[in-house]
Amino acid sequence: MPRKSRALPPSPFRRFNSSPEVIRLVVLMYVRFPLSLRNVEDLLFERGIDISHETVRFWWNRFGPMFAADVRQQRVSRMRGYRQWRWHLDEVYVKINGETHYLWRAVDQEGEVLESYVTKTRDKAAALAFMKKTLKRHGSPEAITTDGLRSYKAAMKELGNEAKQEIGRWANNRVENSHLPFRRRERAMLRFRQMKSLQKFASVHASLHNHFQLERHLVDRTTFKQRRSAAWTEWQNLAG
Repeated sequence: MPRKSRALPPSPFRRFNSSPEVIRLVVLMYVRFPLSLRNVEDLLFERGIDISHETVRFWWNRFGPMFAADVRQQRVSRMRGYRQWRWHLDEVYVKINGETHYLWRAVDQEGEVLESYVTKTRDKAAALAFMKKTLKRHGSPEAITTDGLRSYKAAMKELGNEAKQEIGRWANNRVENSHLPFRRRERAMLRFRQMKSLQKFASVHASLHNHFQLERHLVDRTTFKQRRSAAWTEWQNLAG
């Protein structure tokens, strides 16, 4: 009977000439900040790193989902047992080649994006698929705040969460404000061309936004610097 190998899994960076630190920096700059591919290329050249904008595109497509999955896994494992969650659900339209699609987002009471889901419609089936995915990954919250869209009520009724739904004027500002960072990135990218690429980027962007959301307006400078250092250290250790 063959022995089980105890060797560590191969590094995902092993076939690349650039260091993992450079690759992480490229993905961070492009996904987190409203920069174009060529903006990232120029900023890196000023630092002595000579890569093309197509390399930036390839690296974020290759490593962005992997980094986002690591960040999401750590947060889900820490927060899954937390039952005092208050979720906020909302959807925004996104144009893809002139056709309207909908980006559904679930945000908790602290403004962290729990889930992003792209659909072509805004009916009960789309709302139900989105909510099932979110509940399966994150567990059940204490309350769910939505707008007056009837699709939410129909989906809640089928899931048995109708009593948890809350609707009120300005009650959903938390999730509506959370759309702003994504809208800035959308403008910098000159919109999306495929539904698949929108879903991929929205998920990666949400995870990185959560990781570096340090609530600097709620804490003093010393606490903020400590949190920022901790977040950066965790980022440098991803896929290590």
